[in-house]
Amino acid sequence: MRATLICFAFLFSQVAVTAAIAQKVKKEKEKDSVKRDYQKDLPRLQPKSPRAALGSFRVANGFTVQLVASEPLVVDPVAIAFDEHGRLFVVEMRGYSEDGDKNLGRIKLLHDDNQDGKYERFTVYASGLSWPTAVTCYKGGIFVGAPPNIHYFKDSNGDGRADIKKIVYTGFGRGNVQGLLNTFKWGLDNRIHGATSSSGAAVRKVGSKNKKPLVLRGRDFAIEPKSLTLSAVSGGGQHGLSFNQWGEKFVCSNSNHIQYVLFDDRYMSRNPFLATPSARRMIAAEGPQADVFRSSQVEPWRIIRTRLRIKKIVPGPVERGGKAAGYFTGSTGITIYRGNHWDSKYQGWAIIGDVGSNLIHRKRLRRNGVGWIAERVDKKSEFLSSTDTWFRPVQFANGPDGALYVADMYREVIEHPLSLPPVIKRHLDLTSGRNRGRIYRIVQQLEEAKRPSPPRLGKASTSKLVAALEHPNGWHRETAARLLYERLDRAAIPLLHRLVRKSRLPSGRIRALYALRSLSAVTDATMVAALSDKHPRVREHATRIAEPLLRESVLVRERVLQLAADPSLRVRYQVAFSLGELPASPQRSAALSKILRRDGANLDLQLACYSSLVNGAGDVVSHVSKDTKWATSKTGKSILMRLARQIGRQQKPEDIAAVLDVLRERTKNAKDPVVPTLISSLAAKKNSSLALQIGVATGGQSEKVLRKLLQNAATAAANARETTTRRLAAIHLLRLEEQAKAIRVLGELLKPTQPSNIQSAALRALTHFDSPDIARLLVERWSSFTPSVRRQAANAVLSRDTWLPMLFAGLKARSIVPQDLEPGRLKLLSKHRDAKIRALAAPWAVATKSARAKVVGQYQTLLGRLKGRAKIGKQVFKKNCALCHRAQGVGHALAPNIMAMRNRGPESILINVLDPNREVNPRYLNYVVASNEARIFSGMIEAESATSVTLTRAEKQSDTILRIDIETMRSTGLSLMPEGMEKQVKPQAMADLIAYLMSL
Repeated sequence: MRATLICFAFLFSQVAVTAAIAQKVKKEKEKDSVKRDYQKDLPRLQPKSPRAALGSFRVANGFTVQLVASEPLVVDPVAIAFDEHGRLFVVEMRGYSEDGDKNLGRIKLLHDDNQDGKYERFTVYASGLSWPTAVTCYKGGIFVGAPPNIHYFKDSNGDGRADIKKIVYTGFGRGNVQGLLNTFKWGLDNRIHGATSSSGAAVRKVGSKNKKPLVLRGRDFAIEPKSLTLSAVSGGGQHGLSFNQWGEKFVCSNSNHIQYVLFDDRYMSRNPFLATPSARRMIAAEGPQADVFRSSQVEPWRIIRTRLRIKKIVPGPVERGGKAAGYFTGSTGITIYRGNHWDSKYQGWAIIGDVGSNLIHRKRLRRNGVGWIAERVDKKSEFLSSTDTWFRPVQFANGPDGALYVADMYREVIEHPLSLPPVIKRHLDLTSGRNRGRIYRIVQQLEEAKRPSPPRLGKASTSKLVAALEHPNGWHRETAARLLYERLDRAAIPLLHRLVRKSRLPSGRIRALYALRSLSAVTDATMVAALSDKHPRVREHATRIAEPLLRESVLVRERVLQLAADPSLRVRYQVAFSLGELPASPQRSAALSKILRRDGANLDLQLACYSSLVNGAGDVVSHVSKDTKWATSKTGKSILMRLARQIGRQQKPEDIAAVLDVLRERTKNAKDPVVPTLISSLAAKKNSSLALQIGVATGGQSEKVLRKLLQNAATAAANARETTTRRLAAIHLLRLEEQAKAIRVLGELLKPTQPSNIQSAALRALTHFDSPDIARLLVERWSSFTPSVRRQAANAVLSRDTWLPMLFAGLKARSIVPQDLEPGRLKLLSKHRDAKIRALAAPWAVATKSARAKVVGQYQTLLGRLKGRAKIGKQVFKKNCALCHRAQGVGHALAPNIMAMRNRGPESILINVLDPNREVNPRYLNYVVASNEARIFSGMIEAESATSVTLTRAEKQSDTILRIDIETMRSTGLSLMPEGMEKQVKPQAMADLIAYLMSL
């Protein structure tokens, strides 16, 4: 009994102590401010010795970590490269993160004198570099990325120090120390590929007479090292780039840890009439900013910074509902394992570091259409994690011995300095670790595993290099391919031809094909053999390599055309791209049509076909429309509409004629659904001769055909009993009606008795006309519109300069309130090129911070007296917030995660709703695009490509504008969310809304 009482007493005392601590913590948190001294709350975390660091690792079963090099031999390693002799070049970025102007960076050459796999000494190969980030070997020297430049260094006298030094390119951005060019990799195409990263570039070749720079924004680059030609390629990751054995490219960004590059922009840029998505695709099965399972403690500064951000004391995003860690925030160095030391099942797995969480993550890749799905391997753990918060795995490399090498920058803090609030930053040392660094090797614990002898490929004969193209270790294949390219020894040609036919390794056969291309020694016989290879990836690459031969070689052309029916989706995908290198012909059209009919439901295959149809689109329409069942299917009509829309934009006589031939046949059946699809799409560009052209196609019956179509469309659009799909299609067709009639019919569909999607479609159709009567109609009907339709009506009126006077008349008459309009649009209109519009806009573009602060203050006072009702708040959310936010399955996930707002607390929610421009995440900035057809579009940028820009706004409505149609594009600097929500959400409703959000 006494023991029990003692236990209870102890428990009560512990509870009391815990409560006291909690109370103290609560009080400390309440005192948070930018004036507080956090020194006692930010203890310095101490580094570990190299030996102790090895003991901090938790690695997956069957693997072990070995130390290869450490300080003082190497410090701050951020990139590594093995040369053909097995020597190791290391990039040391000692100037990270704020000392770029001190030129502390250098390149070291590490020497393993006793060949035991550990490095004993070094020479400084090159020094005096500012923020170096990348290295690769070429012709006895190295290319080094150190923005704004790419250098070439070479040691010509064998002392281990470069004596040949030159800048090859310049113009790479330096705006973000964590967004610099990086990661040089030798590609299958025998070019050096590099990541541009987020700082972008306007690159010039040093010494070139061409002064026009190559602009790289959202794209990467490739260097042909013999001619030093630098070209833009698809990409756009942040730090890290890797190829698998098939030459497919993978990249990553801080919070998007694995992305696949689906296609090369060079294909898409052929067709300026093609609106394309980003080439980069997120492929992580669990999402981009997935959970990670660190074994290290969360640094105190992260915890305090997150707390200060939640309280809005310091700026910055609050991610994952206010969690300070436990998810990808610093993914880096993505590398596809291609070695032969690990078990063969690991071939092609992805390795990704998270430098902020002190761990290495791995993914198993599973084919998904023409792309991949990346699946987590380790459940509730990681491939490798460390309890040491200094462990920073920034980059990886497949080594000559088949193991995976890890460059550990080993830093106390690796955060971007601008993301550290001054109140925290003053207590951190961002240079701490400048004298430390480690390189590790991850090996598999196999009983029979022995470290192979260092390679001697640098002294290998040409025949041995050719043989190395089918080595089981990807490093050997890649290095042998590079050396063959450097030598261009024609003695390799017969050996390479034999390897294309006889190699047991498909990736070896592919390497041999690219080597032959570099030697200009590809023959028809070898190409036909490769195009008929039993392995689909060989056929795929052979198709790509065959592109220059398609016009000249009948044998090669016929075989590629046959591959349009290949059983492999990847082969058909490549054929769809490659056929764009051929001029339009009946054979090419038949092949592309075959792919569209078979794979048209696959949007990636569709896109590949469209990229090849800047010429010959009409002929393809003729082919596919013969298959009536397919042409009237949902997929078929969509494809026909898209092709006809391009034809209508291009106005190529031969394509117009081809579509009109289809119409001539189709109009024999008055109910043929393909006819309105083709006719409405042909009108994608204003074309006064459309009726005449249709008349030719219909034997002079154009008026009759069009009139019947439009009468049927007007009837269907107005018929409330008709299906929504039919009504929407009819409204789309009414764009072809005479302007006065169209305004009359479509105006009726704007009445509040009509469903919102019908009103929206009518608004979109009306914007295709330019009559001022449309603007007057919208202003007159303004008060009857719901908030959703009113927002769309505002976009419509703002889309034409000639309609703006009616808008300002409505504002003056108070039938429209300024809060119905985006403040950024009014701000831009006050700077309009037309003086009259500037004068009209000026009085309405005066929204100030003080005005917003006043509204917020009023609500703060009132909310203290009101009790929120979560159940009613859910309806407030549905009516006012679901346009851009999603919660409990309701709404559109366009704006920031609603749970992040919840975790910031009621005060933060109130400010975000009433003063959305107080702090705007750049991702959600509003942009305004003016087209050369006198139309204006707005929204946040959802996607960019070589040929188009996609803007998205409330209710996930979007516009894709071709770059050839863009006159100007400007950011408003303001949030996509409008100001003035107090007009719709009164104080009690605000209290209810906040109660609902806090209850989630």
